[in-house]
Amino acid sequence: MRHFWAFFTCNYILYVPLLAWFAAQVCKTIINFILSGKFDLERMFGAGGMPSAHSALVCSLTIATARKYGIASPFFAFGFILAAIVMYDAMGVRRAAGEQAKVLNKLVDDWMSDEAEEDAANPLRANGKRLKEKVGHTPFEVLSGALLGILLAMIFPVT
Repeated sequence: MRHFWAFFTCNYILYVPLLAWFAAQVCKTIINFILSGKFDLERMFGAGGMPSAHSALVCSLTIATARKYGIASPFFAFGFILAAIVMYDAMGVRRAAGEQAKVLNKLVDDWMSDEAEEDAANPLRANGKRLKEKVGHTPFEVLSGALLGILLAMIFPVT
């Protein structure tokens, strides 16, 4: 176990992105608590919300790689392309899926109330559950996560 922690703390390109992800998830949980007034542990591990933990992770990975190997390295190129894909996907496909989930949940809720049918076994509601609505990000949430990741990668010394 000692070797694992030594490896983890000595590997700048591993620990900085993981810390950026963790910091974003903690921020997301706190922001959600402030806005909703209730603690939701799912925000600590779930996707979507402010700031984007995916963006924080990939941007810190990219900056950490640039600091360690330089911007001319193939490692930086790989990190940059990965970051672009992840952030584009968060604002595009995943955000659209969340918006569709909102519409579908509303349709099912309205239909169930119209029919006075609160049956959890309703075929329109898989296992009685609502679709997840927080799966993507707004551009501001992605930008906030990216800036958090960049900041953390710049603060920690290169090892």
